[in-house]
Amino acid sequence: MPRRRMEVSSTTVQCPSCWEDIELTVDVSAGSQTYVEDCSVCCNPMVVRLRVDEESQEFTVDVEAENAD
Repeated sequence: MPRRRMEVSSTTVQCPSCWEDIELTVDVSAGSQTYVEDCSVCCNPMVVRLRVDEESQEFTVDVEAENAD
């Protein structure tokens, strides 16, 4: 089984709880994914949605508070 080469990129997002700009490191080689990560400033959890274009490897990142309705 061939090994997948990890490709990480950094992006800046605004925390939906404290409104601070924070830097996230994302693995675009893993494709689109949704996961929970704590804000590095206020420690509140946020849902991170990473969308990766499989052909171009361009990506977008959206975040929202974990308990947002």
